[in-house]
Amino acid sequence: MTQEYENVYINDTATISGTYEAKGPLSNFFDKSYNDLYFGSKSWEDAEIKMLGECIDILLQKTKKKISNIDALISGDLLNQIVSSSFNASKVGIPFIGIYAACSTSTLGLLIASNMIEAKQAKSIITSVSSHNCTSEKQFRQPVEYGGPKPKTATFTVTGAASALVSSKKSKIRITSSTLGSVVDSGVKDAFNMGAVMAPAAAKTIYTHLVNTKTKVGDYDLILTGDLGRYGKDILKDYMEKEYGIELNNLDDTACMIYDIDKQDVYAGGSGPACIPLVTYGYILDKMKKGKLKKVLMVATGSLHSQVTVNLKKTIPAVSHAICLEANL
Repeated sequence: MTQEYENVYINDTATISGTYEAKGPLSNFFDKSYNDLYFGSKSWEDAEIKMLGECIDILLQKTKKKISNIDALISGDLLNQIVSSSFNASKVGIPFIGIYAACSTSTLGLLIASNMIEAKQAKSIITSVSSHNCTSEKQFRQPVEYGGPKPKTATFTVTGAASALVSSKKSKIRITSSTLGSVVDSGVKDAFNMGAVMAPAAAKTIYTHLVNTKTKVGDYDLILTGDLGRYGKDILKDYMEKEYGIELNNLDDTACMIYDIDKQDVYAGGSGPACIPLVTYGYILDKMKKGKLKKVLMVATGSLHSQVTVNLKKTIPAVSHAICLEANL
């Protein structure tokens, strides 16, 4: 399902990263970074809750908005029952939509916000996501203290938080369309191979978006996925060509961008809900505001598994949602 918008804009964004991300190639584009994984808190879970709250505060400061000026908060994360988002929603005290789409949560949030703004159901909405390497690893795979070996196809959950203010007020970044993806189960059962799990879902969403908007790959300066990783990116290219006859010659993946994957010990690259928005809200939007990129298709992917379903040897479904960003200079 694809929607087109006439009057939806990203007014500003805020980003916070952890220590691994701060040592990566895009460190200068984050508003704040921590040099440890506890952030002065007693637990990793408390650290993630704190990080997301600070990210929302930074966004309000940058936009010179009070929380009372915001109509709603849309937020999601990986922590059990999206508690990072829920705890912060209780603090800000405005209408809250809690969402879960795994690592595709950021684009789902932007999509929901855009629909509400376009329909004039709201004037200003904050969309947020967070992920923390240690809370995610403990919940979805194995506690980090376990120290078990991982295959090279594994990804490294990004520690970070990202927020965007979406409204009808004109700005340099416009959201022009979105595609709500459908769940695809390609039969993969390996939780350490998220690229293979999510690539078919990304392919279907990209193809659907191109068909529904009557556009071609060449109409976009960049098609940006997140987060397939080094191997999933190649799988997506091959899949698109074989299944749909489309060559993605302008594709990049944020999992491969947020870290120096040849030098940092992050396996196949980054993952987590914070991966694609950390790269997009900082580095990509900066290039768009400078006129270096005019039209970007932001395609986030999510693996819809849990520790329980993996232990039951179930297959892993995936979903992908797309947002089209255009420079409005």
